[in-house]
Amino acid sequence: MTTASDYDARRVSELDPQDKTSLRELAPTLQGPATAVVDEDLNDVPFFELPDADLSGEDLSVTVIPQRSDEFVCSSCFLVQHRSRLHSESAGHPVCSDCA
Repeated sequence: MTTASDYDARRVSELDPQDKTSLRELAPTLQGPATAVVDEDLNDVPFFELPDADLSGEDLSVTVIPQRSDEFVCSSCFLVQHRSRLHSESAGHPVCSDCA
């Protein structure tokens, strides 16, 4: 029969005394709070351009599909959802199951 173990109790190992002495040795070398300094030169930033990605003269077009009869727009997240995702309708405003 095995004995019960107290997993909340402090575990004592052979390395604990050595760790405490090494921390005490390092303590005098530590100084006060350190501040982070970022040395950034704006001239060193390379210009990033995708190859063959000149879209300055390009007209982008999007096809808009009208809302279907089995869809609704959630009044919370404003996404078009299928009627099967309708959770509730409060004051005539539909809410999807993700936002409910």
